[in-house]
Amino acid sequence: MKLQKEFIPKDWTQLQGLLFYDSFNEKIDRIRSPYIFRGLSNKKYAMETSLARLGGPFESLEFHLLRNFKKYSYRTDAVNNTEWDWLALAQHHGLPTRLLDWTYSPYVALHFATAELDKYEHDGIIWALNYEALKNYLPSKLQQELKEVGSNSFTSKMLNSVYSSLTELSEEESEFVVAFESPSLDNRIVNQFAIFTFMSHTTSLLDQWLLDKPELYFKIIIPSSMKWEIRDKLDQVNINERVLFPGFDGLSKWLKRHYSPK
Repeated sequence: MKLQKEFIPKDWTQLQGLLFYDSFNEKIDRIRSPYIFRGLSNKKYAMETSLARLGGPFESLEFHLLRNFKKYSYRTDAVNNTEWDWLALAQHHGLPTRLLDWTYSPYVALHFATAELDKYEHDGIIWALNYEALKNYLPSKLQQELKEVGSNSFTSKMLNSVYSSLTELSEEESEFVVAFESPSLDNRIVNQFAIFTFMSHTTSLLDQWLLDKPELYFKIIIPSSMKWEIRDKLDQVNINERVLFPGFDGLSKWLKRHYSPK
C-alpha cells in the first residue's frame, strides 16, 4: 500500500509500521532508515525556527545574536571553534537560531509529540524527512563534500571546509536544506540521537519548501485520543524526560508528568 503524505494511524500497531516506513536498505540488507524525525504536540504548528519566532526584522538579528553569544561566553564548549560549532552550542543552550531540532529516533520524536499534557486536546504530528535525499538539492560543492566523505549529513568540519560562516552560505542564490550533526556536547544530544537542519536563507520555512517535493517527507498525525496510551507505553520502554534530559531538571519533569492525573 502506498503511503499517503499525511497519515493517521488507527491504533498503536499501525503506528509502529508508520514509524519504520521505508526503513529497509536493500543495498546492505539491513534496517537503515533514510529519515529523520521531528515531533510536535500540535499538528497545526509550522516548522518555524526559534529565530523566526522572535518576530520583527529577525533576519538582521541572526549575526548579532551569534556574535554576542561568542563574545559573552566566559568559556566555550565549541569543539573545533568553527562558526558551526558555535551555532550548535548556541542552539543547544536556547539562543534563537535558524536551526531546527530533529532526531534519528522515531520514538524520541513520538515523545516530543506527547510530552506536553496541556496539549492533549490537540492532535500531534511527526514529520519524517528523507535527509539522505536532501543532497540532491544542495549546491555542487556541498554535494562533493558529502561524496568525498561518504556521508549523508555534515559535521562542523565538513561545513567549514566549504563555508566559513552562515553569512557566506546565505549568499547562495538557491534555496536548500542542510542536515547538520553537531558534536556530542553532552548526554542530552547523545540520548536524543539529535541532528539539526537549517535553510540556506534565514526567512525560508522548511514546510513551505517541502510542498512541491513529496518524495522528501511524510507526516504522521498523532490523534489526541491516542496520546495517553502512547505516553504510557513510551514511559514503560524508558523514553521519557529522565533519559532525554539527564539531570535533576529532566528527572523533575518526568516525575511531574508521570504522576499527573489523566
